[in-house]
Amino acid sequence: MSDSSPNQAGPPATASQPAASNVPEYSVTELSLRLKRSIEETFGWVRVRGEISGFKRAASGHLYFSLKDADSVLDAVCWKGSAARLGVKPEDGMEVVCAGKLTSYPGRSKYQMVVERMELAGLGALMALLEQRKQKLAAEGLFAAERKRPLPYLPRVIGVVTSPTGAVIRDILHRLADRFPTHVLVWPVLVQGEGAAEQVARAIRGFNALPAGGAVPRPDLLIVARGGGSLEDLMAFNEEVVVRAAAASEIPLISAVGHETDTTLIDHAADRRAPTPTAAAEMAVPVRIELVGSVAGYHERLRSGITRLAREKRQHLEGLGRGLRGPREQLEMARQKFDDLSERLRTGLKVGLQVQRGRLAAEIAKLRPALLRREATDYRRRLEDSAARLQRAIRQRQADATQRLLQPAKLLESLSYKNVLSRGYAVVYGADGHALKSVAGMAAGAAVTIEMQDGRRQARVEGVGPAPARRAAAAKPPGQEELF
Repeated sequence: MSDSSPNQAGPPATASQPAASNVPEYSVTELSLRLKRSIEETFGWVRVRGEISGFKRAASGHLYFSLKDADSVLDAVCWKGSAARLGVKPEDGMEVVCAGKLTSYPGRSKYQMVVERMELAGLGALMALLEQRKQKLAAEGLFAAERKRPLPYLPRVIGVVTSPTGAVIRDILHRLADRFPTHVLVWPVLVQGEGAAEQVARAIRGFNALPAGGAVPRPDLLIVARGGGSLEDLMAFNEEVVVRAAAASEIPLISAVGHETDTTLIDHAADRRAPTPTAAAEMAVPVRIELVGSVAGYHERLRSGITRLAREKRQHLEGLGRGLRGPREQLEMARQKFDDLSERLRTGLKVGLQVQRGRLAAEIAKLRPALLRREATDYRRRLEDSAARLQRAIRQRQADATQRLLQPAKLLESLSYKNVLSRGYAVVYGADGHALKSVAGMAAGAAVTIEMQDGRRQARVEGVGPAPARRAAAAKPPGQEELF
């Protein structure tokens, strides 16, 4: 066995195996990390200009997008903490200058830029973006003059949307206290950076959502304020969400963003624009001392006017009084006029009464024949009506009496003995004219009268004969006896 050198990397090379190389060998991870360190050391801080493409905001708050120019594309990421401090709100198609470092992402073998700062590529590009947005919102009518509402003269509650720690809120409160102390509600918001626009819009909508008469008083006026700054610093007040919230506010709104030379899109949507936050406070309320002086002046003018009017009326009344007679003279003239009118009334009543009496007599004279004729006609009509009613009553009484007589006659007729005679029976009357009820009343030689159905005959009794035979008796009607 041969000795091997300690520096020998491996077995001796053969004809089929290439000689060993001095190039170091790396794992994939080792190579990726070395590349990552190399890129980060070489490009630790760079500024890159390009157009934003494929912008996406992840649920974690991180921003992912690409920067591109005519020939190349660079992936970029902005972590949540840095995204909150960006001076502009990224959008697709926006040309920006990003500052940060380059790094690689070993998981995909790609490099990317970690963005720490972002600004528009130039003032001209930013102005063009704002002009385009302004024209779009103006076309929707958000800046129309007829949408502007007058500010309340003396608001009881003022809502202020601004940063709670800046000098702006102190200036507003100080100016309001000097001019006219008023109840102020402050809605604290960010006025710059990521999320500032959303907070300002949410504050405007929140003040409008307060119910009237609720636990938190609803403001009569809103002030949206911020101190001065660069155009990039004021970009939150150029965002659509802020402009639309200001235009939709039912509460009158004053925009006080920046200095007098600064103009933002919220200024066009607000009901009034103030050059500074202090000027907004001056617009919101009048000067109390001046108001008190004005009220005092109006009071003095009113008092003087009333005094002058009373003096003029008194003079006019005195002038009229000088042309009037004295009370005693007025009373005597009134008494005389009363006596005259009383006498005229008495005479007029007499004459009028006589005239009315004559008219009444004439009317009575004209009406008397007519009244007599009318009365005679009425009497004749009533007499005829009474006679007709009497005749009807007599006929009715006769009919009733006849009916009453007919009923007993019919009964009597039904009970009459003549009905018995019609069946073959006869009635024998004695000399005294009474009907005989037995043969004991018929002595021999006695004269009797026999009544039958069709009349009467005289007969004489010859004697008493034998009893008729039963057969003959059966052939005769019951109760009839043979006398001859």
